[in-house]
Amino acid sequence: MKKPSKRENRGHGARNGLRKEYRFDYAKAQTNRFAFRMRQQSVVVLLAPDVAKVFRDAASVNAALRAILKAVPAQSSRK
Repeated sequence: MKKPSKRENRGHGARNGLRKEYRFDYAKAQTNRFAFRMRQQSVVVLLAPDVAKVFRDAASVNAALRAILKAVPAQSSRK
């Protein structure tokens, strides 16, 4: 007869193979409180490290891009 492994003898008897501290009760879950910050029209861009040193936040990046937009003549949309 096969001897049970030590893991089986530890008494973890958790359902789905998870310990009690890792079980999550979805009935108590709440909606993401930060979700309102996300806008539907948001665009995420990854900056190169050297550029990120200069532009520390979204406001500084937006200000620089708006200055460039003012300097460049308007072009027709290319859709």
